[in-house]
Amino acid sequence: MDSSTNETTHEFPPYFKVYKDGRVERYGVPDCFPTGLDPKTHVQSRDVVVSSESGVSARLFLPKINGPDHKLPLVVHYHGGAFCVGSPFNKTFHNFLLSLASAARAVVISVDYRLAPEHPLPTAHHDSWAALQWIATHSKGQGPDPWLNEHADFGRVFLAGESAGANIAHYVAVQAGASGLAGPNILGLLMVHPFFGGKESSKMYGVMYPTSAGLSDPIMYPEVDPKLPSMAGGKVLVCVAEKDSLRDIGLGYSEVLRKSGWGGTLCSYETEGEGHGFFLLNPRSHKVEPLIQAMVDFINLD
Repeated sequence: MDSSTNETTHEFPPYFKVYKDGRVERYGVPDCFPTGLDPKTHVQSRDVVVSSESGVSARLFLPKINGPDHKLPLVVHYHGGAFCVGSPFNKTFHNFLLSLASAARAVVISVDYRLAPEHPLPTAHHDSWAALQWIATHSKGQGPDPWLNEHADFGRVFLAGESAGANIAHYVAVQAGASGLAGPNILGLLMVHPFFGGKESSKMYGVMYPTSAGLSDPIMYPEVDPKLPSMAGGKVLVCVAEKDSLRDIGLGYSEVLRKSGWGGTLCSYETEGEGHGFFLLNPRSHKVEPLIQAMVDFINLD
């Protein structure tokens, strides 16, 4: 056996390593949590294919419905994980989205976009934008998925994400607004512990995003995006955590929106004494419920 097959060119724990032959191996063991009816919340879940061509799929969450004509707000979610790990099929994200769907009384669809570095950025962003366009085909009740057709209120749509997923949610909102996407009425964004570029790009992001324009890249630096004033949604909730190393990036994002000419309403929520993604890493924390309630209140805010 050629020993060179075990040589690595890049190692980025706890995310992934790249071998000399091009193989990518992720640290940790991925899991796939089953769908079905959750006995505690009575939320149903199932998976749906978004694109047979790209292989992108999504997980749907449906709270208990009060009659066949009962329509619920729709939350389109993009998971975090540094663009290179994670999936709505993982237990961690599944349970969080289950809680959100139950508390918000909303249909939630979370997109399983393709991951870097096998699919370099901005593939994740393009997959996620294509997924919203697919979701939009249900706005008149004639799309391929019955849950979206029958139970989602396309007059009350929200885009949401945490960390890298918040970055993607922002990108999708800008594309939706700039293109005049027909169908969904995007009321707002839920940006939880958002990730954007800093003063310097890391080596890992260089591997995942080799075509980045650096400080001139609107995906990582929204302040340079000429489309930003057209972003869909009339309100944005930015959630940060006191001990999160990305806290200042989240606060800076709010400031960028405030100065951009976008003109919507900015809301904020800060969790004291917690770090990045604590609600996923420590779901039993007593501070998770108030965070979810802040998101619910934002969805219900007129």
